[in-house]
Amino acid sequence: MSQNPNPFLRGYWNLKIVRTLSISHEDGSPHVWRNIHQSQEHLSDEELVSASCIVTSDFAVVSNGPDSVSAEVLAERDAGEGAYGVVGAVVYAIHGDDFDGLPVHIGDTYSAEAAREVVQRLSFETGYYSRCWEISSAHISHETGQYLANLADLATPEAFLFIAFRVPYSPAIGVKLISTPWTGQHLQDVEEISAEQLRQEHCSKGMPDDLAQILALAGQADVRILILDADAPVLPGLPLAGE
Repeated sequence: MSQNPNPFLRGYWNLKIVRTLSISHEDGSPHVWRNIHQSQEHLSDEELVSASCIVTSDFAVVSNGPDSVSAEVLAERDAGEGAYGVVGAVVYAIHGDDFDGLPVHIGDTYSAEAAREVVQRLSFETGYYSRCWEISSAHISHETGQYLANLADLATPEAFLFIAFRVPYSPAIGVKLISTPWTGQHLQDVEEISAEQLRQEHCSKGMPDDLAQILALAGQADVRILILDADAPVLPGLPLAGE
């Protein structure tokens, strides 16, 4: 797994389900996994399991009869790019993107229903789960805390794309981020500004660097509510004030 540079990021992105075949070779060589050829995607799991197939470097095709194998596949096999095998199981692989955008294989299930359930749990389909954070105010300096409190007591500048607020009966200060995620493409589409322009707007109005950095990271991770409280735990990977 790649290292996560943003401590606010959680989970995987762009989850998808891919139906693959677990195939054993007649010569006893290790199992391989291949996608079913697009011409046979309509076949049910029951029709695929235990079927003989031709395996190429990119896909597998069931070879129950001469009419089921295309000339293209036969040509690949004849050229030495294909081999015979038997489908041992139909596997529903769950793929996604890691923190750095690279594709990652998350896991396998053995039915479409089970795969959909895993994707639903991982993707938090309500759209709100894990978008509210409470972190220690030790991540910001005392002066930054005063700056944030002043924003909560006054009208936060609209161009900041967040609203600071006080938590009743608590010294904690909250921030509601607007137009997240604060990524270049999304901000350009919604607000017609870049992420760098937003950061410059924050700095030009005298926002302390520690707060600007925390909000930039939270915004990139699509955080909507951020609470800073002295009683909350520190967030691993996020520097403390003065570090």
